[in-house]
Amino acid sequence: MDIMKKNAEAELQKQGIMQKFTDLRVFFDQAKVELKKVVWPDKQETISTSSAVLLLVVVMALFLGVVDLVLTKIIAAVLS
Repeated sequence: MDIMKKNAEAELQKQGIMQKFTDLRVFFDQAKVELKKVVWPDKQETISTSSAVLLLVVVMALFLGVVDLVLTKIIAAVLS
């Protein structure tokens, strides 16, 4: 009886593993279909968007650097 139970559990485990592989294949097939629907930006749009992001990063870095410098001076003045 115990052997039959172990065989049944092994069979269920094998089916579970095969189901996982099937699910994984379905997932990748669906991902491939969805990627075909994507409208990718052209070169000019990519350059303009990247430029805007880089400009914003530089502006924010300068702003945070100035705020840090001012707060450092204020704290130094208060503590001295």
